[in-house]
Amino acid sequence: MPLVSVVGWPVVLASLSLVILAVGLSRWLRLGIERDMIIASIRAAVQLLAVGVVFAAIFRSDQAWLWSWVWVVFMALVATRVVVRRAEHTIRNLALVAGLAVFGSAAISIAITFGLGVLDYDPVALVVIAGITIGNAVPSAVLAAKQSMMLCRDHLGDLEAGLALGFTRRDAARFMAPRAAKAAMITRIERTKVVGLIALPGAMTGLLLAGVDPIEAVAV
Repeated sequence: MPLVSVVGWPVVLASLSLVILAVGLSRWLRLGIERDMIIASIRAAVQLLAVGVVFAAIFRSDQAWLWSWVWVVFMALVATRVVVRRAEHTIRNLALVAGLAVFGSAAISIAITFGLGVLDYDPVALVVIAGITIGNAVPSAVLAAKQSMMLCRDHLGDLEAGLALGFTRRDAARFMAPRAAKAAMITRIERTKVVGLIALPGAMTGLLLAGVDPIEAVAV
């Protein structure tokens, strides 16, 4: 069945109008990011369509559990690569640290969600929870890497003084790590403060649109 017949032309045109509006504003304000916005929009649409096809194959497969876990690992590997690429600086062992952060956050969320019975353990829920967690981990990891380099540049004199006094590289890194972590987490903390008042969690929004009772949607 054609995609347009599923979502309808009004939905397609409405989505395109928002992209056109954003591109027009960028052009008017001379931001110079029109090309990036168009490419990002096209890429997002293609990726979502491709993922939809992959999900259909995974969830209809007799080995849905196996392929769901394979997809979770794939998402985590891609996320790790994205963090390393967007850091824009060569940082020693960044891939290892980013991988531990991404895989660790996904593992904790999966363990708590299904271990405590928040959701039934099935392939769809597994992919959804892992995707939400990994998607939230990437921006924070990228920001932490960038903040680490920025702090090192801004406090180069302090670092050199510490090394001269006998600090090891690990000691110097530990001196900057809390500041970078705080800067990376502050946006998430501020967003959490307005959850329910301004921002609605993606899972809750999806359940509400699906007609689930608001109390049940909030509980999930």
